[in-house]
Amino acid sequence: MNKKILFLCTGNSCRSQMAEGWGRKLLAERFEVFSAGLEKHGLNPRAVQVMAEAGVDISAQYSKTLDELPDDHFDYVITLCGHANETCPYFPGKVIHRGFDDPPRLAAGASNEEEALAHYRRVRDEIRDYVKNLPTELSCT
Repeated sequence: MNKKILFLCTGNSCRSQMAEGWGRKLLAERFEVFSAGLEKHGLNPRAVQVMAEAGVDISAQYSKTLDELPDDHFDYVITLCGHANETCPYFPGKVIHRGFDDPPRLAAGASNEEEALAHYRRVRDEIRDYVKNLPTELSCT
């Protein structure tokens, strides 16, 4: 039975959705991957767009809270933002914090759509690199 990873963020709209998408693509043979938020903010369309550009379809994923997950036992819970890390409920598994910039917040100051998407792409690639190296990190914990 594969170990379970939960990517947790505040709104489960962008960073945790990207991490879930990368996890399903890169780690599916070794882990079951989920994402959730402390709140529900809806799936971010720009996150869907930049993930599709990288060959990962997250369009069928949806924003959900912890209460909506099918199971509450996770071997690893990875918080992706400071708020989720500071207010993370108790989990019996290992909790790891790895914060990433918030693309919607960064894009709010963009002068055009391409500049806005550049923030999403950078964070997408940072999350991909983190998820790709996650098995090594988890084997050291």
